[in-house]
Amino acid sequence: MGPAILFCPADRPDRYGKAMDRADAIILDLEDAVAPQDRQQARQALIANPMDPERSIVRISPMETEDFALDLSALQQTRYKHVMLAKTEEPESLARLKGYSVVALCETAKGIVNAAAIASAPNVVALMWGAEDLVASLGGTSSRRSDGKYRDVALHARSHVLLAAGAAGKPALDSVYLDIKDIAGLTAESEDAVASGFAAKASIHPDQMPIIRASFLPTRAEVDHAERILAAAEQSGGVFTFEGRMVDEPVLRHARKTLTRAKHAEGQELWK
Repeated sequence: MGPAILFCPADRPDRYGKAMDRADAIILDLEDAVAPQDRQQARQALIANPMDPERSIVRISPMETEDFALDLSALQQTRYKHVMLAKTEEPESLARLKGYSVVALCETAKGIVNAAAIASAPNVVALMWGAEDLVASLGGTSSRRSDGKYRDVALHARSHVLLAAGAAGKPALDSVYLDIKDIAGLTAESEDAVASGFAAKASIHPDQMPIIRASFLPTRAEVDHAERILAAAEQSGGVFTFEGRMVDEPVLRHARKTLTRAKHAEGQELWK
């Protein structure tokens, strides 16, 4: 599963196939993308319009809501096994999703604070963070400044979730970029995501897919350079100099990661 993941409202089955064609994976959304009065229709559409379960994630409602049980009942009538739990806040609650691979969406103050414990839950396969719900849970009004950059609290949450996922040995997914027309902003944020260690980035519009995918895909020159460094390391012991630069274990890890990203782009699994 590659790095470009697209949200698709579950009450719009006419968009399922189009989303799948454009994205590496899709998130069929039963929660925020669907108006409350349309959620039963969305559940019926989810059941009636099956997509590839290996490339589909179903976002279900927070566990403390009435919609959660209804979403779970609909999910149990499908072949989907990848679930995104909205507003995940405590690891103990994840036991109710036994048998599913869970992408835990940390998007409230409590969820961010508990991210490390959530990441350690055995059925959690990845963490994702959300900015707007987080700021709303704090009583704020916007996660970004007027220049489009995140406020400090959002940057802290982003980093905290990435570190929590990394400490648990699990991938982290970066949040969406809401300004669809801001190509430069999306490019910069996607490039920062991959440089920081995020495994993928979610999005809200098909036009964002090529930009995200290109940002995560290493260039041929980067792959060649990584291969040469790793080949040189096999002939050297400890720290060595390569093309005028000191190479130690952290540099070698970066090279291995570059090759891993290249493999992911060829269709290997995002999480195992």
